[in-house]
Amino acid sequence: MDKVTKLIILRGNSGSGKTTTGRALQKKFGHGTMLISQDVVRREMLFVKDGPNTEASELLNELALYGKKHCNIIILEGILNSNWYKKLFEDLFHEFNNQIFAYYFDIPFEETLNRHKQKPNAHEFGEKEMKTWWNEKDLLNIIPEVCLHKELTLNEIVDMIYQDVIK
Repeated sequence: MDKVTKLIILRGNSGSGKTTTGRALQKKFGHGTMLISQDVVRREMLFVKDGPNTEASELLNELALYGKKHCNIIILEGILNSNWYKKLFEDLFHEFNNQIFAYYFDIPFEETLNRHKQKPNAHEFGEKEMKTWWNEKDLLNIIPEVCLHKELTLNEIVDMIYQDVIK
């Protein structure tokens, strides 16, 4: 029987906790867990702007397909605007179907700003930029997402996702 690779999608606004959660999940799942960060792909690997028809979308899909062949768990994390990345989500849904576990960080703007101030890259951008990027309740209509709220701690989120995936 073919091995079943599970895809975890972590989405939400800047400063909501996606990257921190992704890294913690990768550690918890251990070896064979691939972490794909939209920011790394888009800003560091490709050095392209985000927006409709971004070049990052195709590479994110290719990385997920690589992960499907070689990994047990793939974690895709990023803002991943539901309109700009619609084709990516359609492709991922087609490829992974019922093995997708999607989560949306539904965190108020003020809380994301507070969280951002604690980050090592806090000096790179601030409230003004975050306000222009803000996209309220940008839920997918292709893949059902579980909403995560500010009251949940990192450990509670990681444990909840871990339990969902290993069921």
